[in-house]
Amino acid sequence: MPIVDSKTGKVLKQLSKDELVEAANLLRGYNLVCLAAAGSGHTGGTLSVMDLAAALYLNVAKHDPKDPDWKDRDRIIWSSGHKAPSLYLCLGASGYFDIEDVVTLRKLYSPFQGHPHWLKLRGVEISSGSLGQGLSVSNGIALAAKLDGKSHRVYCFMGDGEQQEGQIWEAIMEAGHYKLDNLCGILDVNRLQIDGWVQEVMNVEPLAEKYRSFNWNVIEIDGHDMGQILDAYEKARNFKGKPTVIIAHTVKGKGVDFMENVAGWHGKAPSFDEAMKGLQQLGLTDKIPVQRMMEKSKKFQAWAEKTLDAKMPHFSKDYFWNTAPNMKVDMQPTRKGFGGCLKECGYDDRVVCLGADISGSITISDFYTSNPERKERFLSMGIAEQSATGVAAGLAKEGKLPVFGTYGVFASGRNLDQLRTTVCYGNFNVFVAGAHGGVSVGPDGATHQALEELFQMCGLPNMTVVVPCDINETRKAGDFLLFEHKGPKYLRFAREATPIVTNQNTPFKYGEANVIRFRKEADKFLDAFETVLASKYKNEGEDLAIVANGPEVPEAMRAAYILKKEYGIEARVVNMHTVKPLDSKTIVNTALETGIIVTAEEHQVGGLGNLVAAAMAQAPELCCKPLLMGMVGVKDRFGESGAPWELIKEFEVSAEHIAAKAKELYDLAKRKGMKAGKGAKPAGKPAARRAARKTAPRKSTRKSARKPAAKKARASARGPRRRR
Repeated sequence: MPIVDSKTGKVLKQLSKDELVEAANLLRGYNLVCLAAAGSGHTGGTLSVMDLAAALYLNVAKHDPKDPDWKDRDRIIWSSGHKAPSLYLCLGASGYFDIEDVVTLRKLYSPFQGHPHWLKLRGVEISSGSLGQGLSVSNGIALAAKLDGKSHRVYCFMGDGEQQEGQIWEAIMEAGHYKLDNLCGILDVNRLQIDGWVQEVMNVEPLAEKYRSFNWNVIEIDGHDMGQILDAYEKARNFKGKPTVIIAHTVKGKGVDFMENVAGWHGKAPSFDEAMKGLQQLGLTDKIPVQRMMEKSKKFQAWAEKTLDAKMPHFSKDYFWNTAPNMKVDMQPTRKGFGGCLKECGYDDRVVCLGADISGSITISDFYTSNPERKERFLSMGIAEQSATGVAAGLAKEGKLPVFGTYGVFASGRNLDQLRTTVCYGNFNVFVAGAHGGVSVGPDGATHQALEELFQMCGLPNMTVVVPCDINETRKAGDFLLFEHKGPKYLRFAREATPIVTNQNTPFKYGEANVIRFRKEADKFLDAFETVLASKYKNEGEDLAIVANGPEVPEAMRAAYILKKEYGIEARVVNMHTVKPLDSKTIVNTALETGIIVTAEEHQVGGLGNLVAAAMAQAPELCCKPLLMGMVGVKDRFGESGAPWELIKEFEVSAEHIAAKAKELYDLAKRKGMKAGKGAKPAGKPAARRAARKTAPRKSTRKSARKPAAKKARASARGPRRRR
């Protein structure tokens, strides 16, 4: 059944086989333009799946673009959410919106997120991005249809690398057990994933035999032969008693010769010139309004920037990174510090690294790239975070030094129970690297932006948590955790290039914070500050303190600079790189000496802030002391797509927001009569008045002493009061 009018049942659109071939080719061209405009995204898989998707949306599935929530529509689930552009373009071609709007893909405030979000765009059935979850959702939808006696069908797009996730096989077992013949899985077998060929990373074959053994009907086809595609969909619709999986053999990067069968194009977008070359190969040079679409992209970006700027705190000048002729800063991704640690420390035969398909992205592969003899100690675990965590525990039990790394959302969340029960309960010496922390991950969007790890990891007994501030501190932290610290440990670091605010001489001591003070403007930002261990710092009577970790430390330093230049406010910056165990002593001393604390974190607000607040609340030294505290962080919301620095501003974790919060508390302290920089003690009275109070006779405060004699007499005459 094609696209229909849900009210009348009239067919609105159903393309023939030849028309579908042409439409899929056209959608590939739109895909190249949209990805080029975005400057990021997943090219290879969006091209490989396009024939399958075009046939489903434009010929097979029953849906109504004018009524996306029509109860009798077929449901199409994209478990492989990174192929979102294919989904968006098929919706556009179906009539849900102007297809050219997809050119705003991955931009701030665009509904076309890097991974689909069903609450932002009608026609999208579920939010997805973390692989291996969509088939379970599809099972639930198919079961609901069975329970309600509905005839609509459920389709689920998956990838072959995705079959490495354990949850997929739980879902396959469920669907076979419940005989969900209203469910059709569509398996895009393009044979490549980020780290290379699927069969080499973690072989999933023989897929057909495995699905059959789980009680599925299996159809194998050429995923680029439109006749075979349509025939497979028809057979799946008519098959009763079992769910059906269409195993479609495809070519990654289909249609563009320099992209075909190249793993590097999995998560890479074409440049404008590469996109134009691709259009030429597809025969679409004059069939897509490229210039109009690129202009639309630029206008949307300009609107987004203007909207964002209107929300920002403003000062007398622009203090943003590298906008002034002085205070210049170099930037490098903190993840490279992690890779550098493994490269230098990998000589020890006990070190074993476990990759999870994104090895180059998080730099864990630096362990062996320059030292191929170490390759046997690099275990490619595929897209299987839970099992990999258990394997790491086993390695640790036998005396190895396992390092398991993946994106922070998966390293701390997907495998949380394995970390809790196997690693932490057993107190095994497992090093977990949580990469891509915070919203600065950028256009991939919410599903790949880790914002909750501190809640999860700090709540685990025996777990140590370190959040370094830049590439150099990441390297130092990695070296210490790998060889010096025994027990479960979690290292959180960012993806994008962030300011370098330390050097080889900057102190780093596990468990002890650093104190950073702005001294003077300088040509280089780093030279404008002095950093010392907290235990060696002498109180300078600052007006307030900013406690930060990770890339928020450079932001806190910049906030201190803003506060000094704009208002003459002296701010102490505390780099709390070790979050667990927390340096409570430094927090308490800082609270006593400044009276105003602001925490700053690129995390859900409270990940660091709640720990700092708890340390102060439990300190006897702070009992009855007037204190003010504020927290800067992501305010109980999920991330979204956008450029990294745009998101730092949008989610209000920039230096400007830290400075604004600090100034707000400083002004409040003044209004409440608290002396900034003096432990927030109540403002005293002049010495003469204090002396007068000491020498003057004290007045009685007893009520009887204040009663006039006549009133006492009247009370006596009345006699005792009656009891009511």
